[in-house]
Amino acid sequence: MLQVRRANERGHAAHGWLDSRHSFSFADYYDPAQMGIGPLRVLNDDRIEPGSGFGTHPHRDMEIVSYVLDGALAHRDSMGNGSVIRPGDVQRMSAGTGVLHSEHNAAENETTHFLQIWFLPRHRGSAPGYEQKYFAPADKRGRLRLVASADGADGSVTVDQDVRLHAGLFDGAERAQLSIGAQRQAYVFVARGAVVANGEALAAGDAALVPGAATLTLERGDAAEVLVFDLPA
Repeated sequence: MLQVRRANERGHAAHGWLDSRHSFSFADYYDPAQMGIGPLRVLNDDRIEPGSGFGTHPHRDMEIVSYVLDGALAHRDSMGNGSVIRPGDVQRMSAGTGVLHSEHNAAENETTHFLQIWFLPRHRGSAPGYEQKYFAPADKRGRLRLVASADGADGSVTVDQDVRLHAGLFDGAERAQLSIGAQRQAYVFVARGAVVANGEALAAGDAALVPGAATLTLERGDAAEVLVFDLPA
């Protein structure tokens, strides 16, 4: 049985330059029933207007993954990294003992739409780190492509946590399945489009929690881009 949370149930912050939807408690949005799923602590669906962004700010002891859907996101940090993250890129920044960074919309005339994902780390006080990799649409077409994991399996970015993050693109007859272990759980997030998960119709911004010892089936997509978090229960 899926536990479904619809897009309109999320927290919402509108700052003019930033429109953000919070799947879990974040900043001024607090819901004691929505504090995260296992080590997944933040899933923000952010849209940044042209010419704006997040100024330099600190993080500590958090594994932060950025996943760009549209536009481009310019990143700079106190480790000396400077990059532009575009659709298909997955960036991981390990805050560890402390890091400063900034993020700005690098698309001149386009809103940048990206997902900001935070995991609690397995080890506190580690050295900060950074990694960025590109995953082509063909790698995600009609399948769940591993894009982040604890051991960097299949060329995924590494995360200091017992998680496996998959991304997939689904249309029409395309179909994919994922077995969920007995001591695991899966969190499905529809980044855009629509898809059917275990018989439940999900639209953009919807999410579903899948218990362990189950099989997740994604099918009947309509321009769907889906993230699936395989997490410890």
